[in-house]
Amino acid sequence: MRLEKCWFCSSTVYPGHGIQFVRNDAKIFRFCRSKCHKNFKMKRNPRKVKWTKAYRRVHGKDMTQDSTFEFERKRNRPERYDRNLVESVLDAMPKIDKIRVEREKRHHMIRMKGKKLKVHKEDARELEQSIHMLPIPKVKVVEPLKIKVAVSQQQSEQNLAMEE
Repeated sequence: MRLEKCWFCSSTVYPGHGIQFVRNDAKIFRFCRSKCHKNFKMKRNPRKVKWTKAYRRVHGKDMTQDSTFEFERKRNRPERYDRNLVESVLDAMPKIDKIRVEREKRHHMIRMKGKKLKVHKEDARELEQSIHMLPIPKVKVVEPLKIKVAVSQQQSEQNLAMEE
């Protein structure tokens, strides 16, 4: 089962899905859905359309260069079947996927590093500009607590004796 990539948005096109367009020069374009096909017919550039992978890569939102991407690359040269090689590849696939996920998380953390400070400054500025819109809280007067203390009979007699 061969999984193709959409020419416009770079998502996977599963067998039996999507649209295939063959140009006069025999160049084949595969699209995952009609949205991609229509954008292609309108001659839109995938690098300028915000929801495509090409846009995300060009603008630094996704990782572009990583050694784990080499495993996803399409290879047209047939390989001779080797049971040991297939077994080692199948064992390595979860490890490679785990490495790729960790690198994507790290890339995301680096991208979002300055975001919290920026959001905090924007919120403070907005609060400062529109402080008059907030309702003024009513000040609650706190009364001192009255504590009842149990005094034994002997202590009260001693206090009376001291007062006289």
